[in-house]
Amino acid sequence: MIEDDCMEKGKLWGGRFTSKVHPDMNRFNSSINIDKRLWEEDLLGSVAYAKGLVKVGLLTEEEGKLICEGLDTVAAEWCQDKFILKPSVDEDIHTANERRLKELIGDVAGKLHTGRSRNDQVATDTRLWLRKEILKIKILLIKLIETFQNRAEKEIDILMAGYTHLQRAQPIRWSQWLMSHAWSFKYDADRLTQLCERVNVSPLGCGALAGNPFGIDREFLADELGCISVTDNSLHSVGNRDFIIEFMFWSSLVMIHFSNWAEDLIIFNTKEFNFITLADAFSTGSSLMPHKKNPDSLELIRGKCGRIFGNFSGLMMTCKGLPSSYNKDLQEDKECLFDTVDKLKEILTISRDTLESLTLNKEKCLESLDSSMLSTDLAYYLVRKGLPFREAHEIAGKAVILAEKKGVALNSLTLSDLTTLHGVFDIDIEKVWDYESSVNQYTSTGGTSKIQVSKQIQKLQSWLLQV
Repeated sequence: MIEDDCMEKGKLWGGRFTSKVHPDMNRFNSSINIDKRLWEEDLLGSVAYAKGLVKVGLLTEEEGKLICEGLDTVAAEWCQDKFILKPSVDEDIHTANERRLKELIGDVAGKLHTGRSRNDQVATDTRLWLRKEILKIKILLIKLIETFQNRAEKEIDILMAGYTHLQRAQPIRWSQWLMSHAWSFKYDADRLTQLCERVNVSPLGCGALAGNPFGIDREFLADELGCISVTDNSLHSVGNRDFIIEFMFWSSLVMIHFSNWAEDLIIFNTKEFNFITLADAFSTGSSLMPHKKNPDSLELIRGKCGRIFGNFSGLMMTCKGLPSSYNKDLQEDKECLFDTVDKLKEILTISRDTLESLTLNKEKCLESLDSSMLSTDLAYYLVRKGLPFREAHEIAGKAVILAEKKGVALNSLTLSDLTTLHGVFDIDIEKVWDYESSVNQYTSTGGTSKIQVSKQIQKLQSWLLQV
């Protein structure tokens, strides 16, 4: 007989061992300080599994009721912050909950683990937790999109310079710029909805790797947990972390969109541009230069893009080259996942508040427009007179050179100046130099005309009402 003091008492796997694990290894192996966040999902899975065991006759109705009531008590202790962890025994959340259940109801608690493994438990718990967090993230994302849509609707008449290569390009509406980012986040929300369906699949009942030998009804377990289906292969199920990787890819992609948006606003907030002014509540100052007002909310958003991508790439490398089924390397999945989810929720909240509170400097937006940005309109004028676009483009370019040589704005060239370039120019050239007319000529779907921007806003409103 193996003496108790030579065994790993309280460990779910201790029966095979004849000596204690080194304390350093215990600490290295333990994940309880990370995965204790899964306590609720672990208990939900255990309640469902207890019902499944009753269904196949491995638990009596009385035993099943006793276990479920015990699990409810454990849940209440977690909710009330009264659950006491025992680090020397509770190496993970599954061990902790089962240990406490046994303390509450006795040896019948040991029947709960029949045919179940921590391998399918942790895969199930993580899916249930991520499903819940995705719904929270989506709500925050929708609120951000609503803020974009609301500002676009209210400020639709404001014109500003549009940029390519960070050079002034063509006049656009401020609302067109807002909607360009709103659509990025809308598509992100659509992808998140699709991703959630792939997360919401149950591996419970797959055991350690080979499946369940007691005829457990996995579809019943999935229904109990609110999952849309079950995973198809037990070996694949316990080692698969694609659902986390896909979520973390999504997180990296949405952070690129946040970083792009933040970069635009950082530029617009400079004294050189001065299109916007950030609220004091979302800015900070300098410890040396009293005049400084720094866009730290936006810079932190931009900076955390790298952190979240780092979490994603780190998990990808963890999963690269793993042999089939569960390996302890996969214990690394949760810390980076939890960090990504936490940061995303912070970023979504700060982003919405920053956008909602910033001031648009309308006059500075208008001052950013100059007639050289209408050189394309000049070419379009010639196209409407019957010239091929390539010839029209060349003539418009020569007009720009002529204005530079004369030291005047493009719209200050006289009709006489222009007719030296081509005889088709006429008195109606004056209509080209109107910025409002310029933006309103882009009437095809997605354009920056007022009617098309309004249609974008209406389309987004319709989508928001459906999600």
